[in-house]
Amino acid sequence: MSTNSRRVYELFVLNIALQLFDAVATYQGLKVGWREGNPILATAFSYFGVGPALLLFKAKACGLLFLLNRNQEHHLVAPALSVLASVYCAMSLLPWLWKFLSLLISAL
Repeated sequence: MSTNSRRVYELFVLNIALQLFDAVATYQGLKVGWREGNPILATAFSYFGVGPALLLFKAKACGLLFLLNRNQEHHLVAPALSVLASVYCAMSLLPWLWKFLSLLISAL
């Protein structure tokens, strides 16, 4: 496996993990009473329900990540996966961690 292929694969796995984290955090956050920040996903919740909408959106995201991973040798795949991971860290991981930590601190 070339260095670029290994980097793309590692970025692919990171992005899949971020998608799974976002799905679980969203589901748990909604159970606590928080609202979804993505208006498209929030609208889908009212049409399909929380579980099916999350499954649909995350399956689509993971499918697109899989397609990027299949084209590892393209010169834009690694930068695209890096940008996606950065956006998910900034827009999902950090806000959800902040909310869950504040909930934990308030419970103490």
